[in-house]
Amino acid sequence: MRRRHLLGSLLLAPALTACFASAGGDSSDQGGDGSRLRVALAFPPAENLSPYGADATLLSRLGVTEGLTALDANGAAAPALAESWRRENDRSWLFTLREATFQDGSEVTPAAVAAALTHATEARPAPAALAGVTLKAEAAGDAVRVTTRTADPVLPLRLSSPNLAVFAPKAYTAADVDPVGTATGPFELTKVTGSSSAALDRFDDYWGGRAQASGVDARFVADGTARANALRTGQVDIAEAIPVAQAAALDRATLRKTATTRTTSLQLNTESGPFKDPKLRAAAREAVDGSALVKGVFEGYADPGAGIYGPAVTWAEGKRVRPTGRAAAARPNGTAITLATYDNRPELPEVAQVLQQQLQKAGFKVTLQVREYSRLESDALDGKFDAFVGARNSLVDTGDPVGVLASDYTCDGGYNLAQLCDKEVDKAVADADLVSDTGERQDAALRAEAAILGTDAVVPLAHQSIIVGVGTDVRGVRLDPYERTLVGTGTRR
Repeated sequence: MRRRHLLGSLLLAPALTACFASAGGDSSDQGGDGSRLRVALAFPPAENLSPYGADATLLSRLGVTEGLTALDANGAAAPALAESWRRENDRSWLFTLREATFQDGSEVTPAAVAAALTHATEARPAPAALAGVTLKAEAAGDAVRVTTRTADPVLPLRLSSPNLAVFAPKAYTAADVDPVGTATGPFELTKVTGSSSAALDRFDDYWGGRAQASGVDARFVADGTARANALRTGQVDIAEAIPVAQAAALDRATLRKTATTRTTSLQLNTESGPFKDPKLRAAAREAVDGSALVKGVFEGYADPGAGIYGPAVTWAEGKRVRPTGRAAAARPNGTAITLATYDNRPELPEVAQVLQQQLQKAGFKVTLQVREYSRLESDALDGKFDAFVGARNSLVDTGDPVGVLASDYTCDGGYNLAQLCDKEVDKAVADADLVSDTGERQDAALRAEAAILGTDAVVPLAHQSIIVGVGTDVRGVRLDPYERTLVGTGTRR
């Protein structure tokens, strides 16, 4: 099984309980020479700010990068660097570009965009947005033609992924992509200081209008209490992922709660170790009480786990399929397991501690490991733990509900923490990926979800809301259920 790093009619548009919103004011008033924004982010760069892995969302949340398309409030593909597109046939789409400039001063041309997409297709490990997809991009007059090996009815959604952001030609080398001063967004990355901080200046030639803030000073602060304290003491203007435990101690006027498509789950290693036995996986599932986690850990900022897709994806609730074929639970009888999680999301260690107690009560002997995410990811993807607690936004990679299933639960999946390789699951996901009609694709995705849950490779625990801390003098923060955006042209203080 290959291991890859992580990286959301013909266009699926899942209705969400929360839409993009600008916290504290209208973001449409562009221009001005506002102060620099001070932002605390939860995740330090894990891959040298490569756009092809988890760091891609760091770049998009800071307003550095964008792709041909974006996701609108309803999850549909919206114009970005491409102002329009049309489907030429089952496998070919034509994207017409708007007039735009790279941050190094060069023009965004069809040839440059085609080269950027081609570079993404050649990246190894492959970006999560391209899991199971082979595409070719080429200039076609004032447009870019994108052709896929097989029909891809959600290609415009796929191209909205932060993994497929477009950079100037000089950004690309044989080894990696340098995002400093080479992207197209409203803020230009000018300096990166290891995994501790980054500086960004306003890009005055941004096609979408001049940003109101003159720049952004970003700090990467893995400790959630430290982020909350930085907001409380006025050291930062925006702090993402405020811990639930810290929310009560902050001024309510500074808290913004946003429903997301993020699910906290227990992933069980199906390839090696005790959980290779489906009967022990069933025992672990039966031992878990998600309601206790929602009440005791998330303090109401979550809903009990219902599936891979949570209640923020409203169409899933009425269509969910009951899993079948689950194994009967065996007695653990002191089976020793290693349970791992990371502390960038402050609730996760507490979730893991409660799970440790629940699993031990059921008869498992549990050793807990907690690390910072960048020091944990490779081991998790290589299957070095028996169980893993993680928080995953089910629509962040492509906006397509089938995409996360292919990436996370198929034999060739790029973010397969459960190491799952099941022919029935692979077939269900492949069948879903062939469906174009919106409603039928949703139905097929939920049948595939049921097949995955039937293996007990994953136990959904809670569907989270996120809390963003925003200073009372800050306006225009972009609250996004897909967690792709945070700072934009209208964000200011």
